[in-house]
Amino acid sequence: MSRLYRWCFWGIGLSLLGLLNACSLSSRSLVPAVLNSRYNEEQPALSGDGRWLAFISNRNGRSEILLYDLQEKQFVPLPGLNQNGMLLQNPSLSRTGRYLAYLSSQQGQPELTLYDRATKRAEAIAPGYRSWVRNPQISPDGRYLAFETARRGQWDIEVIDRGTGIEPDVTDGNPVVVPER
Repeated sequence: MSRLYRWCFWGIGLSLLGLLNACSLSSRSLVPAVLNSRYNEEQPALSGDGRWLAFISNRNGRSEILLYDLQEKQFVPLPGLNQNGMLLQNPSLSRTGRYLAYLSSQQGQPELTLYDRATKRAEAIAPGYRSWVRNPQISPDGRYLAFETARRGQWDIEVIDRGTGIEPDVTDGNPVVVPER
């Protein structure tokens, strides 16, 4: 009887230890490598080539933008994008997902922001813009940003041309030529 008691004692003890370890908050990522988790996920955006999916999620205990590679079926790190205290909304992806346009807000006023996956940097596109903005969309090549603005007291559409000096998001190094109408 004592042998059975010892086995039960050790079995229950190890089970509880495993359960406590599984429930502890460690340095492991809480982000599952699958879509459609038990977390809040919204505002999906697909890249032009259909490979990348960006969306807003609270998987890590705060609202942030996640990027999922639909081909490899895994999440891609976005260093420098999701910072503490920032509210991020409305992601939009360029053709191959190099450029990610979104709204960021730290003090309540949304700001049009662009993240470049090649340089791993985020920058405000229209710093000091004195109007409310929403729903940014980036062109496939990453040159143009269209968004809604309330600058005139109503919701209008504006387009920002980032200029010819930017490195375009192109497939296989060849720019896509759009025929003139």
